Amino acid sequence: MRGGSDVIVIGGGLVGSSIAYGLAREGASVTILDEGDVALRASRGNFGLVWVQGKGDGMHEYASWTRRSKELYQGFADGIQERDGTDIELKQDGGLELCLGEEEFRTNEDEIRRMHNQPGVGENDRVMLDADEVRRMLPLVGPEVTGASYSPHDGHVNPLYLLRGLHGNAQALGARYVSGGRVRHIEKDGGGFRVISEAGVFLGQKVVIAAGLANKWLAEMVGLDIPVEPNRGHILITERMQPVIPTLLVNARQTADGTINFGNSKESAGYSTRINPAKLGEIARSIIRCFPILKDARIVRTWSALRVMSPDGFPIYRESESMPGAFSISCHSGVTLAAAHALELAPVILGGRFNERFAAFSPERFRAASAA
Repeated sequence: MRGGSDVIVIGGGLVGSSIAYGLAREGASVTILDEGDVALRASRGNFGLVWVQGKGDGMHEYASWTRRSKELYQGFADGIQERDGTDIELKQDGGLELCLGEEEFRTNEDEIRRMHNQPGVGENDRVMLDADEVRRMLPLVGPEVTGASYSPHDGHVNPLYLLRGLHGNAQALGARYVSGGRVRHIEKDGGGFRVISEAGVFLGQKVVIAAGLANKWLAEMVGLDIPVEPNRGHILITERMQPVIPTLLVNARQTADGTINFGNSKESAGYSTRINPAKLGEIARSIIRCFPILKDARIVRTWSALRVMSPDGFPIYRESESMPGAFSISCHSGVTLAAAHALELAPVILGGRFNERFAAFSPERFRAASAA
């Protein structure tokens, strides 16, 4: 049996490591139990967006939470770099969602209108641009582009550097990282918890379950029903190119080394991470319609990964009522929300009244919806 910690965080991906870093900043002793390389590891397969526009259509609390994380991001990035030198390559120069055809243009217009009618969301400053305005920002865009929605608050990071920086910072603050620690059982131990894993038995005063898709069965051990399911996405990477996409897009970004990453697909494929060639072709055809100049670009790498999705797409945060001190944290926006998870969610875990602060993100909303 290993020595006790104030908090055991189950999950070493972006969500778990953000919270662990935030807890360690607050002075808590933290143990991070990471499953290891056999895990699905969505944090190593994502696109890297710090994205605001469109987030929270149907839940204004999520729109505000996303915007809050964006506002915290620069200080969060600076703090990571100051402690261990990791530059997460944060850029927050705004982003575009291109429209191919009038129907897509109207769809984005309608979303803006709906979100403006939600309380506290209009300040997200998302606007529609016509085709000429888009071409002034993206001179190489193709003739099929009819316009775009734009938000000045969108940005992106290097997600792998972010993960490395969070691990490095958490450990520099004293957090203990344990790989190969797949959790088998969680139980009460006096006033705290006993977590039985493949790497040994660990004691903690509190437990935070932030293990992505594994939250679905791990949270049951502390009396919580967390209905998350996998959603597969694909990403393609081109060879290094001259500047083609100077402004961030929701489905494409040109990195500092000149490669272009594009994706933004969604697919229900269970827990399979196999590459779907048909989906890759669909993604490639879409980006070529936006940028015909890319039709001869060489693809040097592709992969797929599984997002963590709730039934309505919004985060699920909850402290167990039957086992107080055990928390479950689930979301598919581990990059966008990393700053808020570290700097605002983690202190509430230590300070109490978690369920009141994050009432909108309770899984109880699904039971209320099914009963209606």
